[in-house]
Amino acid sequence: MTKFGQSQPVRRVEDQRFITGKGRYTDDISLPGQAHGVFLRSPYAHARVLKIDTTAAKAAPGVLAVYTIADLKAAGIGDLPCTIPLKNRDGSMRADPPRPALADGMVRHVGDPVAFVVAETAAQARDASELIEVDYDGLPAAADLATAMEPGQPQIWPEAPSNRAFDWEVGDKAKVDGIFAAAAKTVKLTLENNRIVVASMEARVSLAAFDKDTGRFTLHVPTQGVWVLKKLLAKIFDLPDEKFAVYTADVGGGFGMKIFIYPEQVLTLFAARALGRPVKWTSERSEAFLTDTHGRANLTHAEMALDKDNHFLALRIHNIADMGAYLSTYAPMIPTMAGTKVLSSVYRFQAVHARVEGVFTNTVPVDAYRGAGRPESNYIMERLIDTAARELKIDRAELRRKNYIPANAFPWTSAMGLVYDSGDFENTAKAALTAIDWAGFVTRRAEAAKRGMRRGIGMAYYLEATGGAPTERAEIRFAEDGYVDVYVGTQSTGQGHETAYTEIVSQQLGVDFDRIRIKQGDSDMIPTGGGTGGARSLYSQGGAILKTKDAIIEKGKAVAADMLETAAGDIEFAAGRFAVAGTDRGIGIMEVAAEARKRAGVGYDQAAGLDTATDHQIQAITFPNGCHACEVEIDSATGVATVVRYVVADDMGKVINPTIVKGQIHGGVVQGVGQALYEHVVYDGDGQLLTGSFTDYCLPRADNFPDIDVILCEVPCKTNPLGVKGAGEAGAVGSAPATISAVVDALADLGVTHVDMPATPQKLWQIINRGTAQAAE
Repeated sequence: MTKFGQSQPVRRVEDQRFITGKGRYTDDISLPGQAHGVFLRSPYAHARVLKIDTTAAKAAPGVLAVYTIADLKAAGIGDLPCTIPLKNRDGSMRADPPRPALADGMVRHVGDPVAFVVAETAAQARDASELIEVDYDGLPAAADLATAMEPGQPQIWPEAPSNRAFDWEVGDKAKVDGIFAAAAKTVKLTLENNRIVVASMEARVSLAAFDKDTGRFTLHVPTQGVWVLKKLLAKIFDLPDEKFAVYTADVGGGFGMKIFIYPEQVLTLFAARALGRPVKWTSERSEAFLTDTHGRANLTHAEMALDKDNHFLALRIHNIADMGAYLSTYAPMIPTMAGTKVLSSVYRFQAVHARVEGVFTNTVPVDAYRGAGRPESNYIMERLIDTAARELKIDRAELRRKNYIPANAFPWTSAMGLVYDSGDFENTAKAALTAIDWAGFVTRRAEAAKRGMRRGIGMAYYLEATGGAPTERAEIRFAEDGYVDVYVGTQSTGQGHETAYTEIVSQQLGVDFDRIRIKQGDSDMIPTGGGTGGARSLYSQGGAILKTKDAIIEKGKAVAADMLETAAGDIEFAAGRFAVAGTDRGIGIMEVAAEARKRAGVGYDQAAGLDTATDHQIQAITFPNGCHACEVEIDSATGVATVVRYVVADDMGKVINPTIVKGQIHGGVVQGVGQALYEHVVYDGDGQLLTGSFTDYCLPRADNFPDIDVILCEVPCKTNPLGVKGAGEAGAVGSAPATISAVVDALADLGVTHVDMPATPQKLWQIINRGTAQAAE
């Protein structure tokens, strides 16, 4: 094991450029002669567009063009597609209303784009946009998920009666109903998974160019994988894929939101072709609140059946999921196929039935946000268990322990039909509860009470199921300058991919750490890739790198055998050297690569260089899991809840870089606690966004948290050669239920059994004072 090999806490190689200001983000890129675009957006959540007058705007200083839907239609530009086919419970297909890149006679949420102004400067485009006159006929809005399907609500799409986008189900309903009918105990809970904004540090940007000689588009854009956009843009413009080159440089956070197709990408490309010069659009933060996809936004009724010995038997779930005004790229999949597959979590359920209704509202579209449906499902499961424990008067940890899948039962087929390859849930939970001193909490609660604080402890066990594209590509090239270039099909958005991949290549090929370069985000240089999403990157890309490494070594043996004047069968490879077995005669891989490159240059048939590309078929997903334990203190006088202790015990399989994994967990925990305590998108009855800036929308800050203690419990995954399990989303999956568990525990003496997220100071103050008054009576 070398200093820089696998399983070592190597500092991230990419951080040097980030902390010295040398990162290159999309907004840092400018092209010669570029113009700037600004969107005119709807101030209405729901209205007919009767007339658009762009005359004054077109005559404004510096303006090059003003585009409306009429221009897009004349050019044959298609609608933005939703890529997820989905069947309803009755066998019919989900609603599929169009999503034009600019409003086509109707606007359906505040921020819906109506016109696109292109000028010499962004300021000129912004000034001109204010000169556009739009005659709106305002309509009532259906902005509340809880009531959007009720009779008499405004109809958003004629294709979706009662504003229902789909009505989907999974599981054996008859079996579940039968188990419930015979169960010794049932538990019910209705809860909300609040809508949140993504708030990535780097806002969205789109910089487009067009080459009239080749008829080829170029798009610089922060993404989580350039190939999805390339294919979707080709469909929208009705052109072959090869007419688009998509480039992604450094990305300042994605969290799911930067995977999707957006109107801004279409309009900048369209304008660049029409004007014959590059066009750039950069989102302002206020636009991000109104146009980036939102996350979560579910209302759920959940039920659990137990036997007389308190063993879990069955789950019955009815989830209502907000889609917003349009179906975003992957939106229908998130609460259905992605979310429900982990409903049975780490427990021995016999059966699960889930019904999911997708609902249109006059709000920003909702799509994947870190965890993509799995945080929502784990939240349902863990809140149900806490509710059952309180009703049964059983310790929450003990009730879970009684129902964990045992370590000797793997492979285990879950009630959702997934095959878990590995895990040790009981011992992982024990590690977290020991670290937070679950047994000694009573003493800490008593001490807090003396200070006038309500202290609560909570826990949640989570199960993640990774996802994403079923194949991945890796190419390794030995460059003439003595470096090894690794071309990957994933896309880093801050996770530390460059470091992790470099560790693998250094370990496997014996190449010096500082002689490896990771290449990504170029659809011309890298012809295919699965991108980043679903915590898939390390096990999929790592597998592709290993497969490519194997092919390189086989090629290298042939060349080394010739150089060492022996048979290829006598050559062994280890620690970066090809050697004749049983001797000290050998040669380094870089020398072999140089010789192979030279031979390829003069037409040798034997080993045309060591450069190799392979496509890796991903045989199985992984199941990261772990236990979160959280302690909060609530100030009775103000209702402010403060996280005072936080422990995570995580099974991420074999860990390549502990520092990176812990960093990913820290970030996920903060996002989950943010949803639990601080973050909440609020619309009024007219569909106006009331939390449209950081003045009204609260993000967690560093000083809201204690040190987050992470314990890595490595249970190697058995379905990939690295033994790893996805780490990117797990922190966000377990943190919200653990935090709310602690909040409810702090209020339990007031008879509180559940608090919906976010547990804001106002909400908690009202609960405490209502409870105190009732107790006094």
